[in-house]
Amino acid sequence: MATTYLNLSNQVLRELNEVVLTSGNFEGAIGIQSFVKDAINKAIFDIANEEPQLPFFAAATSGETDPFYGNVTVASVAGTRWYTLKTSSSSILTDYASIDWDDFYATTISVDGETSPYVSRGLKFLSLDDWKRYYRDSENADDADSQNHGEPRFVIKSPDHRKFGLSPIPDKVYNIHFYAFEKPTELVDYSDTSIMPDQYNNVITAKARYYVHQFKNNIQQAAFALDDYKKAMKHMKSNLINPSPSYMTDDRTYF
Repeated sequence: MATTYLNLSNQVLRELNEVVLTSGNFEGAIGIQSFVKDAINKAIFDIANEEPQLPFFAAATSGETDPFYGNVTVASVAGTRWYTLKTSSSSILTDYASIDWDDFYATTISVDGETSPYVSRGLKFLSLDDWKRYYRDSENADDADSQNHGEPRFVIKSPDHRKFGLSPIPDKVYNIHFYAFEKPTELVDYSDTSIMPDQYNNVITAKARYYVHQFKNNIQQAAFALDDYKKAMKHMKSNLINPSPSYMTDDRTYF
């Protein structure tokens, strides 16, 4: 169960030996209580900025067919190179916070009219500069994206980071899968809940305490709180980002 904004704020206030808030006075909080509320949001955004691809920031659940397919799917169009990463976004302010550019995947599975054997391949990330240097002349001789359509092998990031390009230009419809991550939503009402799992609340509260002690010019306590934050952040990342075993056993039988 996710922790409410009120409970997170009160956890910090208790650790600071300050008066806690209630649902009735939360909105009108002043003084240190108001500062703690702001520090909670600031801490959550700090975590997202430091590690934007934590699982709970994911834009959606993994694909239904295979979790390796990502959590966003965009259908290509024959003869079209560039595609908007977040089709529902009208501004960079509402775009995805982060994209895993190393995990794009193209497949014809679930494409109308396609039958087995299907196309399924990972797309290698290619910088725009490298595409211009090595592939532009063969793919785009007239600057109209009209040459050499085929099965995409590379994904390219647009200069404004709002689109992805495919190389070669698709010759038909492919489902392009990738992982995207959203910005956290600012907590406002006392009943709003944190996007982070309860077991990592200490990451939020440690960073919030750091901001309070820094504001009070309590240098030593600020340093302790920052150290608590770094340790909690390291532990969370080790659990959630590639938590694979450090070694694998070989259980094959040899004759």
